Amino acid sequence: MARDIASEIERLARLPSEALGPEARTVFEEFKRRLTAGEIRAAEKVGEDWLVHSWVKQGILLGFRLGQLTDFSLNEQFRFFDKETYPLQRLSLERRVRVVPGGTAIRDGAYVAPGVVIMPPSYINVGAYIDAGTMIDSHVLVGSCAQVGKRVHLSAAAQVGGVLEPVGARPVIIEDDVFIGGNCGIYEGTLIRRRAVIGAGVILTASVPVYDIVHQRVYRGTRERPLVIPEGAVVVPGARALSGGFAQAHGLALYAPVIVKYRDEKTDAGTVLEEALR
Repeated sequence: MARDIASEIERLARLPSEALGPEARTVFEEFKRRLTAGEIRAAEKVGEDWLVHSWVKQGILLGFRLGQLTDFSLNEQFRFFDKETYPLQRLSLERRVRVVPGGTAIRDGAYVAPGVVIMPPSYINVGAYIDAGTMIDSHVLVGSCAQVGKRVHLSAAAQVGGVLEPVGARPVIIEDDVFIGGNCGIYEGTLIRRRAVIGAGVILTASVPVYDIVHQRVYRGTRERPLVIPEGAVVVPGARALSGGFAQAHGLALYAPVIVKYRDEKTDAGTVLEEALR
């Protein structure tokens, strides 16, 4: 079934907007329903690697082409305008998602599993996948098509980047039991392996090298592969000195994330999720 809808999405994506008829809307609505239900997703784990489904992003972009700008305003004071193909989700108690009052928005086309806790205000964009038991703290953004695993903790003000274009670009992927500290930014298709700990204020992008002082290695992203943070790595903000007379004279340094250790019992105790909060 996924293969059938994938081929339909790919066919419709090649058509000009003026050639999209009622059947395109029917295909899109079924696609969005299954995306919201978590039956299809922008990327899935195959063995130890992740397979990116570019056709899912094509389907999301198709929705923007099909949608008309609509008035979603609550009243005269709270005015909102967006494509009618992507309203906010209308959650029910049966979904078993805990959304604390205070301004959180989940866009239609995002999957949020039972047991997820969302503190206000937070925003989850279309195509995102949030697995069971994850905690999303205040002022967190989960971008389009980002994949977040089970029992992940996204601390306050963490930003998880999204991607729709280019279609072939990899989404950000955060595997199970990862802890993301406050004010972190995870961007450009970064892959964080399970049980890693990203300290407060760390910024990870494909162009920023990460220095592993435990194994004396440097991790970088390339056009073909994402930046990969190893399983259990503990990453903190660091700096590396710049060479050259001017830089040395002024004591200049570049930001450099550093893996200072790998997860141990002490780390586990410091990052445990309080079950009482659930």
